[in-house]
Amino acid sequence: MRKTVCALMMTLCLLLAGCGGQDIDEVDQLTLDIRGEYLALERVTAQVEVGTDYGRRVYAYRMELDWRREGDTTITVTAPEEVSGITARISAGETFLEYDGVSLETGPLDETGLSPIGVGICLLEAAAEGFIAESGFDTLDERTCLRLLCRDPESMPGEGTECTLWFDKDTHDLLRGEISVDGRRVVECAFTSFVRVTLPGEGA
Repeated sequence: MRKTVCALMMTLCLLLAGCGGQDIDEVDQLTLDIRGEYLALERVTAQVEVGTDYGRRVYAYRMELDWRREGDTTITVTAPEEVSGITARISAGETFLEYDGVSLETGPLDETGLSPIGVGICLLEAAAEGFIAESGFDTLDERTCLRLLCRDPESMPGEGTECTLWFDKDTHDLLRGEISVDGRRVVECAFTSFVRVTLPGEGA
């Protein structure tokens, strides 16, 4: 794990610093710090509000996420009431839905098969490994944040799937995420609580 983190961090340093040997500015340094911390994550527990837009159908959910690098990851729906208690358990690449007499819309939001139940995991993966196309400071609910835009490095702006992330500048917690497909926002996600556990000796 340590070697993987170091190698990825060195690559990111080269991308941010460029070929001219210029000093890394505050945005780039914070981007490096956050990338390293999220690469080293062992576990995240969070409460998440998710809104999805299928065009003619719009849905809103609240979920509890317990993401683990090793072992099972679980996502439990807590609202709306009619689907509360549905739990997705993800183990070794397989997803199991557990429920009692109710169903949850988990149709794909894009051609990759992304569904509302997996949005939190998708955002964490983007934070740790996504190709960073843009970065800068932003203000979110009167809090200074680092905003990162991740997309396929071979895609043009507004093409394919793009993921925008907002991190608290001071705590580095993930506050919000949005996913767009071909320039249209299909999902927005707000983290109302966010607790991280980092591998010993890694990250911050």
